[in-house]
Order: sequence, then C-alpha cells, then structure tokens
Amino acid sequence: MFGVLLMVIAQAASAQPGPPGPPPVPLDRNAALNRAIDLYNQKEYAPALTAFREMAEAGNLEAIRYLGVMYGSGQGVAADYEEALKWLRKAAFSSDSQAMCNIGSLYFQGMGGRPDYREAMVWFQKAALTGNSQGAYNVGVLYRDGLGVAVDFEKALAYFHKAADQGEDLAMNSLGVMYQRGQGVTTDYLQALRWFRAAAAQGNAAAMFNIGLSYEAGTGVAANRTEATAWYRKAAAAGNPEATRSLQRLEAAK
Repeated sequence: MFGVLLMVIAQAASAQPGPPGPPPVPLDRNAALNRAIDLYNQKEYAPALTAFREMAEAGNLEAIRYLGVMYGSGQGVAADYEEALKWLRKAAFSSDSQAMCNIGSLYFQGMGGRPDYREAMVWFQKAALTGNSQGAYNVGVLYRDGLGVAVDFEKALAYFHKAADQGEDLAMNSLGVMYQRGQGVTTDYLQALRWFRAAAAQGNAAAMFNIGLSYEAGTGVAANRTEATAWYRKAAAAGNPEATRSLQRLEAAK
C-alpha cells in the first residue's frame, strides 16, 4: 500500500479516489529495512532509494516492491515506468500480492499515456486470487464502472463483499452505495446503512457523509436533522468536502 500507486476508488455518493497509507511494519523486518522505510515515510526519498536499491539487488522482496513504487511515483528519482514495472514484476512473480496491485495501478493510471483497464484488471484479479482485499476491491470498481469490461453490478457486488469481509473500508462504503441504489441487488436502505456504519467505524469519511445523508433524507432510519448534522461534522473533520458544503447548506436553511 504505497502512496499514489495504489489506486483505490472510494464512492460516497460521489467521492473520489483516496489511496491508503503504508502498511504497519512487521516485527521481523531487519534493522536496515526499517531504517529505509523510516526514511521513506519521512519523505527522505533520495537516501531511501539508495538503501532500497542495495537491498533489492540483494534480493529483499519488500525493498524490491518499494523500489518499484518509487520509480513509478517519481520519489527520489525521475519517474521511470519501465524501471518501475521491472521491479514490481520481479516482486509479483515472487507472489507479492501488493506488487500485483501496484502493477495494476500503473496500468489503471496510464503511465503517462492512456489507461489500460484490461491489463489493470488482469493484475488486480491476480492479487484478489491471493486474498488481497485491495485487489478484490479494485476488481469490483472496474466491474461497477465498466472500465475494460462491461458493467456488471452483480460481479462488482461480489468482489466488494469479498473485500469488505477482509476489512476493506472502501469496499464497505461502496457496498452501502450499491444497496442504497439497488445496483446488482434489491434496494435495501437498512443494509446500506449497516455497511456505511461499518466503514465509518474504520474512519472512512465518505461513509460518515453517507450516514449524514441517510439521516437527512430518512433512508433506512428516521429522518433526524440533528444526527445528520453530527455525521456531516464528523465527515468534514475527516476531510470530506461534500460534508462541509452540506453543513453550510443546513446552516443557511435555518
């Protein structure tokens, strides 16, 4: 889960992409790798790149993935997609599911040209098959939005469920939206609210906003302006701009 390369698409009623941050550091990492990751997290990219390269050339799988991400993102070095793919493929062929997701994201974003959604799907599916929740979520996004494939809400719903069951909050929120809109499933406001709450419990700002909308409109719950306002405030504090606009709208309507 590294920086801009991991494309994850949050859908609020109209939320935009929001990539998650780096994963927690496993306890068994060696000291040199920990230092390199610390440098990366502190945005000291040049020394981090040097450290990752040394470890990658020695075969360290995690360093290989970080190196690919840095080349793909232009962190500490000019963006070089060919070099990024070289390193990420090396990690992916060693069964690194996160590297598979990163490769899919490069194709999704287009690497400076046109996006290749079909190739992105290939790599996201590879990751999903290994149990990677972000890979499953991204496959769901492609099916939901008809990117590289025909729109298929039922398949999107299945992949979102798979990712949500693994704790992916973006998938939980997207499930809420699909249940609310009746996409691939009978409209069910109670189920929608259940998924919004699950995502909100993990800090998902789009889900908080959607709960606010539910209270304001009375979908799946009795209409309650006070509760709507409270959820909009939570969402706004978490960085959701639509929630800020909703608060301003409610204030102006007093």
